[in-house]
Amino acid sequence: MTHARITGIGSYLPETVLTNQDLETMVETTDEWIVTRTGIRERRLAHPAEATSDLGAEAARRALADASLSPADLDLIVVGTSSPDKIFPSTACLLAAKIGASCPALDAMAACTSFVYALHTATTAIESGRAKRVLVVGADALTRHVDFTDRATCVLFGDGAGAVVVEAGDEPGVLGIDLGADGTRADVLEIPGCGSAMPASEEVVASRLQFIKMDGQEVFKFAVRVIPGSVRRALALSGLSIGDLDWLVPHQANQRILDTIADRLGLAHDRVFSNIAKTGNTSAASIPLALDALYTGRNLRPGSIVGLVGFGAGLTWGSALLRWTKEAR
Repeated sequence: MTHARITGIGSYLPETVLTNQDLETMVETTDEWIVTRTGIRERRLAHPAEATSDLGAEAARRALADASLSPADLDLIVVGTSSPDKIFPSTACLLAAKIGASCPALDAMAACTSFVYALHTATTAIESGRAKRVLVVGADALTRHVDFTDRATCVLFGDGAGAVVVEAGDEPGVLGIDLGADGTRADVLEIPGCGSAMPASEEVVASRLQFIKMDGQEVFKFAVRVIPGSVRRALALSGLSIGDLDWLVPHQANQRILDTIADRLGLAHDRVFSNIAKTGNTSAASIPLALDALYTGRNLRPGSIVGLVGFGAGLTWGSALLRWTKEAR
């Protein structure tokens, strides 16, 4: 059987840093309030000239270099994002042009779970024999959709991108994947305006419906309820148990969510990777950003078992188990 495995990884964070102290001058909040409730101390902001495809293209170049491949080697590009450059064409097509690739390219839009969904698409393409080398990107510039007068959301989000190259091989790398969605809870986390249901208008903009709206308590309850079960299902599909996990790499949404998930899974907190203090919630980018930080920090070795888990608007969730196959960089 042909298996999928990660052979290259890269990430990119914009240069501009927005600290909690900066936010104190913009909205009624404090550094203590933000850190206590979220664990976030700073986040990155894309340059005005940078779009989501620019962030993703830089991460993609780094991942391709790490895999010793060129864009011409790719059979497919899948970009997970919640903040596409445009409604169409896809961000994946724009990214492909920027890196010089000419293969099929598509977006996966499952909000903060988009990277796991994109990885699933890449894995099935490889296991079916339809592709040999797939670039998977998670990229978001969600601060473009943040209302900086809303202290409940503006403290959370940051911009960034991460990418992996997934290749066919005889050695299993991507193991079990569990995906899910509950569209009946779509109003818990959404951008209500500027889509086909509520087109852009003066009234929509005046009502600030072009920005992220979130019921934080409901998102918290959803995440800590569904994620432990999803991780266990992905482990079962892989023939593994919680004790086999070397690392859990969750979507970096809120440190309290990560700690609660760890407790409900019976995992030590130091086995649940977190870089949220420095990045904030980067949506589809958060898992590959965290995975690259784990890898470049020399915390992964061939044979390490790594769980990736995402959750977000939709409401969506997804877990993927990896057996790491790359030597330390």
